[in-house]
Amino acid sequence: MRKRVLVLGSTGSIGTQTLDVLGHLADTHEVVGLSARSSAELLGEQVQAHGVGAVALVDENVAQGWSAAGVRVFAGADGLCQLVRHTEPDIVICGITGAAGLPSTLAAAAAGAVLGLANKESMVLAGPLVKAASAASGGAIVPVDSEHCAVAQCLAATPREAVRRVILTASGGPFRGRTRAQLADVTVAQALKHPSWEMGPRITIDSATLMNKALEVVEACQLFDLPADQVDVVVHPQSVIHSLVEAVDGSMLCQLGPPDMRVPIRYALGHPGRVEGGSRPIDITALSGLTFEAPDREAFPCLALGERVARTGGLSGTILNAANEIAVDAFLAGRLPFLGIADLVEDALDSFTSEATAEPDSLETILALDARVRSHAAARLTASTR
Repeated sequence: MRKRVLVLGSTGSIGTQTLDVLGHLADTHEVVGLSARSSAELLGEQVQAHGVGAVALVDENVAQGWSAAGVRVFAGADGLCQLVRHTEPDIVICGITGAAGLPSTLAAAAAGAVLGLANKESMVLAGPLVKAASAASGGAIVPVDSEHCAVAQCLAATPREAVRRVILTASGGPFRGRTRAQLADVTVAQALKHPSWEMGPRITIDSATLMNKALEVVEACQLFDLPADQVDVVVHPQSVIHSLVEAVDGSMLCQLGPPDMRVPIRYALGHPGRVEGGSRPIDITALSGLTFEAPDREAFPCLALGERVARTGGLSGTILNAANEIAVDAFLAGRLPFLGIADLVEDALDSFTSEATAEPDSLETILALDARVRSHAAARLTASTR
């Protein structure tokens, strides 16, 4: 029997790459549902190509005008959760970017599916809730993220008590080697030119500020039940070694692969085994000059903000992410300078210290704080541009 796969965020970077991989797995996997925010035309093409019987469109106006023969359409933000319940998937690839992906991630975890988690914000905001829902339903969480996928594979070969630390690798983004002063006038176009990875605009900007790595530090602590002082970051510009696990005896395990998100996507789709399909293996004889360096925390203060959140725990991840989403959108719109992103996020963390240590005990609690932080950050942004 083929595995039933639901792809949330199918028109985005992760979603389109997932469907590319699934095109090689038609004998073993069946696409039963897709979702998009508003990209109706591309969604229609995907539905036709994969014979999909159910979709969700978050934009209700677009959903009202969209139809395809024999296809069930769910509308609005709640439509994502309805789609999860309707399709009864074996595997859900959660590729929706940002806090918007959290409700459907929780729905997928509660459904007992293998959760192919590309939405790192779900673990940053609500790691305990996602893990509890998955455990209660008998599901599994498989990170669709090159770094955490690498860590998961290395930890599988290392008893937890033998782990000294986990080391996440970072490409360094497009501005590696620049000083803080040299970052003052960078443009949106420059920030969107990532040297290694092909990603959507928000995550590309997060990579440029190293906020992506900050979020991944928090995610690693949540996914693998690690204290903050056991998670380190090292810059590895070649993006070949995706992460490392150091054991107490001094040995290190690492996972190598091309800078291609299809590799961790295949890992999730094959869980608990592995599948072939569509990727050229690395020629290790051609590898040379793999380098590593410490991140520049003065030039890229977002990394320290993520480490602060990893130490604090509680709802601090909600504060970090909400302020960052507002800041990145403002930068992309030309309303905030590049260095202002970290400043706006730090201001939010400093302004909500009393809320930060509270436990994320429900989705409602998280979303309420998320809304308050967004409103605060937007007000600060407006005041600064007057």
